[in-house]
Amino acid sequence: MIGYATIGTNDLARATTFYDAVLGALGGKRTFANGDRMQFYGGGATPGMLAISKPYDEKPASAGNGTMFGLPAATKAQVDAAHAAALAAGGTCDGPPGQRMPTFYGAYFRDLDGNKICVFNMG
Repeated sequence: MIGYATIGTNDLARATTFYDAVLGALGGKRTFANGDRMQFYGGGATPGMLAISKPYDEKPASAGNGTMFGLPAATKAQVDAAHAAALAAGGTCDGPPGQRMPTFYGAYFRDLDGNKICVFNMG
């Protein structure tokens, strides 16, 4: 249902290195870029993409209160790996990997710009 979502950053090079590690743990890879302003990632298994972008209005990027992006993982091990990659790349834990509901296993972290991300496995 979602074509792509965009996460704001104030340092595209730093954010790209961070998301290379996190999304790589989920099978994601860089798809295309828009100059020095935006980097897209895709996973192949799903048509949706995630973009890391400097704000178009050139004002500072900020994390929204109550805003969170959920990234699906094929397995619980992928959830664990993505969370570990996020922390190793400088992110902060916002909830360790664990079973949250009978069919929802998830982990939460904040990226280098403070954006909240959940990596989850359903089933």
